[in-house]
Amino acid sequence: MNTPPPSILPEPFNRLHAWVRAQPWLGRFTLMNRLLLAMAFIPTGLVKATGQRFTQLPLDNPVGFFFEAMYQTGPFWNFIGLSQIVAAVFLLLPATATLGAVLLLPVGLSILLITWGIGFGGTVYVTAGMLLSVIYLICWDADKIYAAGGQLFAKREGPKLLEGATVIEKSAWITGGMVGMGLFLTTRGFIPTSLRVELFFIGVLAFIVVVASWIHLAVKGMQQARNTAADS
Repeated sequence: MNTPPPSILPEPFNRLHAWVRAQPWLGRFTLMNRLLLAMAFIPTGLVKATGQRFTQLPLDNPVGFFFEAMYQTGPFWNFIGLSQIVAAVFLLLPATATLGAVLLLPVGLSILLITWGIGFGGTVYVTAGMLLSVIYLICWDADKIYAAGGQLFAKREGPKLLEGATVIEKSAWITGGMVGMGLFLTTRGFIPTSLRVELFFIGVLAFIVVVASWIHLAVKGMQQARNTAADS
């Protein structure tokens, strides 16, 4: 029996995960989950990708109404199908199986919430089982996902986005971001629309400060380049 590579998960998950990966019967169970999910998502994805309706239920049925509305979106309907096909194919290839499971996680969760929300009868139990299957596959490759997540959240070496920025410029960025968010919130009634004018002028002032800081930084950089060239 081949010994799997050591896991890198925190303890005690590390030992548990290593034990699970070392069980031949669980390896076969994993393969079965990948195949069943691919069988479920490739045919239904092809229906959407080729522009066909998912169901023939009438529009007075909530399920039929929902899927007809999704079908009428056209390119978005095709995109959903292509996404499901790509994720399912990835799941079948050993080199991309982990990525396939990660891609199917939001897909499976969305389908479960849809079937639950529109009252799709007993289908909700089927979609719940599909989601559990995806979660199992995520756990199977938890060490790889954990390692990739560590890279995503790790600090990048090198200059920061606001390298050399003054306190005034940083304050302008913060103010501009908050004001912009505030303006969008006024369109949804979370902030009174009567404040739009004040927010707009504050945002314009913050924008001017940011642009002035850019110009100052560019001029300073050109001066330093000229000085370096003169010294050499």
